[in-house]
Amino acid sequence: MATAPLPAPGPTKSGALFYDSHMHTPLCKHAWGEPEEYAQQAVKAGLKGIIFTCHCPMPDGFWPTVRMSESEFDTYVAIVQRAAHAFKGKLDIRLGIESEYYPGCEEYIAKLHQRADFHYVLGAVHWQAKEYLNKYETGTIENFRRTYFDHLAKSAESGLYDCLAHPDLVKNYHPDSWCFAIVKNTVSTVLDRIAATGVAMELNTSGLNKSYSEMNPGLEMLRMMADRKIPVVIGSDSHRPVRVGEHFVTALNHLAEAGYEKVSHFLNRQRIDLNISEVLASLKKAADHNA
Repeated sequence: MATAPLPAPGPTKSGALFYDSHMHTPLCKHAWGEPEEYAQQAVKAGLKGIIFTCHCPMPDGFWPTVRMSESEFDTYVAIVQRAAHAFKGKLDIRLGIESEYYPGCEEYIAKLHQRADFHYVLGAVHWQAKEYLNKYETGTIENFRRTYFDHLAKSAESGLYDCLAHPDLVKNYHPDSWCFAIVKNTVSTVLDRIAATGVAMELNTSGLNKSYSEMNPGLEMLRMMADRKIPVVIGSDSHRPVRVGEHFVTALNHLAEAGYEKVSHFLNRQRIDLNISEVLASLKKAADHNA
């Protein structure tokens, strides 16, 4: 799949300016709707473009029920390309990947990233994988969460990823006992490590639909990220078309409240920074134009 030249970050005729940088396809076995349906919703939401980031294949049968298989990788590239052609001139559609971080898989992941011209590589530590739980759920709840955050920093330090997905996802592990204050010192050290790498972090709006109903990350952690000038990309993590662009205005307002003036997205593995105020205005203008 040939990589298109990097477009100017300016708005389209409709006023659209921003991208939803996290969504899935049915190949991950827990998402519904074809890429074209996600694209149609993105147009309604006032977005300039979307980046598909379906769960990557993994070696040795690692958590196979939630990801594409090795044999489906070319199909994934093809269906994103199909949607990109179908929406040419209406919506910019790019190929990305949600790429697992699991200690020991770095060599496999590095090779995977060479198999297609990805515009965006989103790293993710999924604590809920049975392989992860079997290996690391060996002490207290708090220590398991600290291990997760350490792996989040290690994923940034690996140099494999552009951005880190849903960075406090582990608050959904025994959510009734989640208390940010308990892990705050750990998170502070981890964010220092991440900031040193230059890797971005995601504000994932789908956290509002999870057992601990709060965006990932929560506002206090977001403020800590702002203090360290860590770039932020917004993603809906859509597993259904209706969720594309969901809660983006709320997310942008959270960013501003936390101390951010800019929000980012990636094209051709290059970060593009936009003014939050301009993105907010563009979403309303483009959504009204496309209504």
